[in-house]
Amino acid sequence: MLDVKRMVLLRDLAQHGRVTAVAELHGVTPSAVSQQLRALEAEAGAALVEREGRGLRLTAAGSALAAACEPVLAALERAEGAVRALDADVSGELAVGCAPSALATVAAPLVAELAVRHPGLRPRIVQADPEEAVPLLRGRRLDLAVTYAYPLLGAPPAPGTTSVPLFEDPLCLALPEALAPAYERDGLAALRRSEWVSAPAPGSCREMLLHACRNAGFTPRIAHECADLRAGLWIVATGQAVSILPKLLCDAPPPGTVVRELPGPGRTLQALVRAGSESRPAVAATLAALTARHALHARDPRGAGPVRPGGRGPVTGGRGPVSGR
Repeated sequence: MLDVKRMVLLRDLAQHGRVTAVAELHGVTPSAVSQQLRALEAEAGAALVEREGRGLRLTAAGSALAAACEPVLAALERAEGAVRALDADVSGELAVGCAPSALATVAAPLVAELAVRHPGLRPRIVQADPEEAVPLLRGRRLDLAVTYAYPLLGAPPAPGTTSVPLFEDPLCLALPEALAPAYERDGLAALRRSEWVSAPAPGSCREMLLHACRNAGFTPRIAHECADLRAGLWIVATGQAVSILPKLLCDAPPPGTVVRELPGPGRTLQALVRAGSESRPAVAATLAALTARHALHARDPRGAGPVRPGGRGPVTGGRGPVSGR
């Protein structure tokens, strides 16, 4: 019988390509990973990896076994969920990864909602960008992750996960007041000579900025990199740069900054869980709370927008309200 935990190590080696990366992901030493892979080869009765320079690569048998791992893990998740669902006890700790831009709009309300619906459930929020959250989810260090995806980039869903869409978050252009008339007249092409503020590479937020500008006929000159794009608005406010960022981050632009919602699709906020874990009572209850809340906001988006300090209503940006949904 093949050991499932060892299969997971092989799957992760297939994805990350380096024993050291797999060891770091699982919090063990590289020698421990290598030892477990050798034990898996003995169980399988076949060579699963072979040396390639200083690293390892999967053999045909190793690739086949790694590909078979996800259905096995999903079946085990369903089996565990079926057992736990018998007592319908929604309690215990639930680790929830959340993209920084959704902490205020999604994670904080979720904690409050679960306290009312399921007081025995203890959600633990972990700030994590999608690139960080997905490996943690697949490695069972998170139970659920609130992430986002840009449909226009066409990235495939993460293997071994199930996605539940929550709401759409449009993209916005942030620019100095002095450049607003040119943009209103000529669109993004008017900003081809401007300096840009972007998220660091690699990352889907940066890819989306590049995609939008190239669709307008130019490659942007990225002069500033900010992991916190909301903070990047203060660079825009100096009059020396422009940026594209999600609407959720545009609720309070600094003085001198104009925000315009861009046409077309933006990004989709989503909840990710391990495939097969949807029937676990704690996971199912959390998904129900998330989808119910954001279905209500979809019907009445006025209730979801951030407000200015002092309660003066949504921040407007010329082509409609700039408010998180």
